[in-house]
Amino acid sequence: MKRTRFVAVAVLIFPAALLGAQQAPAPSAPGTVITSAIRGFGTNYAGWLMTAFDSIPAAKYGFRPTPVQMTVGTVAGHLESANYALCTRFSGMAHPMTAKDSSADSVKGQWPKDTLVARLKASFEFCNKAFETVTDANLVDSMPGFAPGRKMVRARLVDIFVLDLVDHYSQIANYMRIMGMVPPSAYPRPRM
Repeated sequence: MKRTRFVAVAVLIFPAALLGAQQAPAPSAPGTVITSAIRGFGTNYAGWLMTAFDSIPAAKYGFRPTPVQMTVGTVAGHLESANYALCTRFSGMAHPMTAKDSSADSVKGQWPKDTLVARLKASFEFCNKAFETVTDANLVDSMPGFAPGRKMVRARLVDIFVLDLVDHYSQIANYMRIMGMVPPSAYPRPRM
């Protein structure tokens, strides 16, 4: 049990330490120092993703670097679905499914930009609320895993969520570079 707790804490602290090198830490409520750090890391990437999808012209939502890769629109639709799936799982909060929610990522990828951006924004707002249910103490709770009958530590589910944001931001940042655009993480930093 001690090893599981150590691994859970280590998995969360490493990315949080990287974030801490980039910006000053926000004050944390008692019992949420680790979760606040990892939430901040996820919030940073969610912000970059929203800025990226906002800045990519609607005409480029069908862009993909090669025929086997996802289009910009498909990435947006997939990310929305993944956000709800992961944040529902680690928080226990229900996300009422609509008919559109069950559409395949390839179908969502063909929706208009404004629809995709609005739905992605709503998924990030849901995940923000989901993070309010997570504390340092309950990171080690056993949660239902992805396979029937399998369990996972809540910290792993939170970690998967944040790493998914990092992965898809890297993907979209590369797409933007190929399209001749500057990704949000490369914008000039404000002087302090």
